[in-house]
Amino acid sequence: MTIHNVGLIVGSISSTSINRRLARALIALAPQTDLLLTEIPIRDLPIYSADHDAAIPEEAAEFKRAIVDYDAIIVVTPEYNRSVPGVLKNALDTASRPWGDNSFADKPSAVIGTSMGAIGTAVAQQQLRGILSFLASPVLPQPEAYVQSYDDLFTDDGQVTDSRTREFLISWLTAAHAHFDKTLRPVHGFTLTQS
Repeated sequence: MTIHNVGLIVGSISSTSINRRLARALIALAPQTDLLLTEIPIRDLPIYSADHDAAIPEEAAEFKRAIVDYDAIIVVTPEYNRSVPGVLKNALDTASRPWGDNSFADKPSAVIGTSMGAIGTAVAQQQLRGILSFLASPVLPQPEAYVQSYDDLFTDDGQVTDSRTREFLISWLTAAHAHFDKTLRPVHGFTLTQS
């Protein structure tokens, strides 16, 4: 199997976020599926404004370059008030601007998230899928991954304490790998490139 270098965006800047714990678990499990995951931080991104399009702030330019440099992107999103967190939306807006310089164009992606509630970030993920679709990022359609968390499901060092959840996450990463393969595969002698 092809090894893919994948950028990981965690849609929370909280050090105690359960989605950050999920992200650490994905990083730990990913080598079993020939994926190498590296977080692309969003904490220091300035708030996007079209006023900066002519001279993109260095933190934003670095973030955009990171998106382009990875083979694919996985976004781990919390759900705040039935939506994606503002810091995550800001990161996506930053990556897609200025007009004509969309770092997500043709970049395969996958979304996942966890919450203590039974719906496990389902509403936020649906909104996130819509945003990524608009950004011309082919998103993994199935399987969807709405993980209901509890206090000790994920440890700080990336261990998954429940074997069924661990196996599900490995199967989801395997599906993401297949999606990345399919999307990145040359079509009739041509490879998709960023526009």
